[in-house]
Amino acid sequence: MKKVVLDTNVIVSAIFSPNGKCSKILDMVFTDKIQICYSIDILSEYKDVLSRPSLALNPGKKNLLFMILGESGIPVSPVASTIALPDESDRVFYDTAKESGAVLITGNTKHFPMEDFIVTPSCFLELFLR
Repeated sequence: MKKVVLDTNVIVSAIFSPNGKCSKILDMVFTDKIQICYSIDILSEYKDVLSRPSLALNPGKKNLLFMILGESGIPVSPVASTIALPDESDRVFYDTAKESGAVLITGNTKHFPMEDFIVTPSCFLELFLR
């Protein structure tokens, strides 16, 4: 099964665009077509971002999302890399993907080095659905 790390922007996009590409990717996680990898720091960021009042998420939906991610995902304890990144907060996503051999799916590829395992949601769906 293909392993992925989802940048927070993919999760947020999936929630707010239920018919979009990011939502298709999240559905693939929920239906066990792909397996999500996460670290404690990634889960913490998901919880922080999804708890923002400006997003006004239904608490039941949010809790269900975390329950499913926790049950079906692979916890990873990445070793911090020393690669230069424009946004230090993105390091955990990069390191988790690198450590687990997963594909990092992000809408912000400019925040990461150009590497084969870092793709946009569109690119991932093109590659996966071939």
